[in-house]
Amino acid sequence: MTATDRTPAPSDVVGARPRDMRRILLSSLLGTALEYYDFILYATAAGIVFDQIFFGDLDGATALYLSFGTLAVGYLARPLGGVVFGHLGDRLGRKAMLVVTVALMGVSSTLIGLLPTQAQIGIAAPLLLVTLRIVQGIAIGGEWGGAMLIAFEHARRESRGFAASFAYVGAPVGTILATLVLSAAATLPRTEFLSWGWRIPFLLSAVLMTVVVFIRLKVAESPAFLQAAAAPRPAKVPAAEVLTTHRRAFTISVLVGLAGQAAQGVMGAWAVSWAVQRAVLAPSSVLNVKALAGVGTIVMIVLAARLSDRLGRIRVMVAGAVAAMALAFPITWLLEAGSAATLLLALFLGLSVIQGFTAGPYGAFAAELFPAHVRYSGTSMGYQLASTLGAGFTPLIAAALVGLAGGGLALVALAWMGFSALSLAGLLWARRGAATGKA
Repeated sequence: MTATDRTPAPSDVVGARPRDMRRILLSSLLGTALEYYDFILYATAAGIVFDQIFFGDLDGATALYLSFGTLAVGYLARPLGGVVFGHLGDRLGRKAMLVVTVALMGVSSTLIGLLPTQAQIGIAAPLLLVTLRIVQGIAIGGEWGGAMLIAFEHARRESRGFAASFAYVGAPVGTILATLVLSAAATLPRTEFLSWGWRIPFLLSAVLMTVVVFIRLKVAESPAFLQAAAAPRPAKVPAAEVLTTHRRAFTISVLVGLAGQAAQGVMGAWAVSWAVQRAVLAPSSVLNVKALAGVGTIVMIVLAARLSDRLGRIRVMVAGAVAAMALAFPITWLLEAGSAATLLLALFLGLSVIQGFTAGPYGAFAAELFPAHVRYSGTSMGYQLASTLGAGFTPLIAAALVGLAGGGLALVALAWMGFSALSLAGLLWARRGAATGKA
């Protein structure tokens, strides 16, 4: 019998009271919104600001590549955050870790907004930037798993997909907020924006962090964790148990997560930078188009999660992975068309539809792969490794492939299809295991 077929514990079936559930869902959404506000703010700034602020003495292509390199460093740190906070979350509880991760992200992002430039302190500026990016990666590495589980483990069985999706809904909410704030700052004269305007969105993190910490302190601990903690033999090292006893589940969680993360990396980071560098639109207009597409992402995530509660997680995500493979080339053709309308349609298809259907049900899918006593570790490690591989390196890969192809985007489309094919393989593997009863 698989994790998805287990008979749930009584507390899992009953679920939290409606009023408490609303607070839990709000906490899950706002916390991940803050984390992704900070994380995506950095990703967007890496494409339009940091190459000039922290690598200004290099030629444009090299500076942009190094700027995306600092972006990738944050993704490399995410699995470490998943291991550390997954261990603590399985041993000490979900709630405490959610407060720590938000505080860690808020402080590091505020400090980025205060960093001197390379012109002021030389090589120390990009080194400090990389250090703070690593801290961001560690923080977000522990955030998603806890935020998703606090909602998933309080929800009724028939609405777990919907509840778990709020942690993912926070991503486009944070992306929209980060994009709009940075877009507003980008309307300043170019010299003023590069001098001080880009700092305002990062400094705003301190205010958002305070609000989210206050809300999360009022959320009750997960009943599933309390049951697991009371068991005679809780896992001493949850990460080790995941990698030994639950290897198949862990591998599936990584593979299945790749499609949604690749959509984010290709369309959420690289495509935006590509549009700015090619002067498809003014930077503020590109960011506004991205924010508009983010609204569609929220709708599609919730729709896909709802469908997964009725039709099954695997069926919905298979549809998303197949759509990603079918639409990769048409989306790149839309990008090459070079108008506001085609850019919006490309981002809607890539960020909204594809990411929505590949990522919307993913939280509940991953949580159902692991037992409660190692669930924080299993879901966090799987998701964050998929994020590192699927989103952390795709902007770098895409930029390199465009150069290799002499400016064409065909190789980018092929690489994107490859990531989606791996997720499809993981979903088919999971379905075969469910049919045969193998965990």
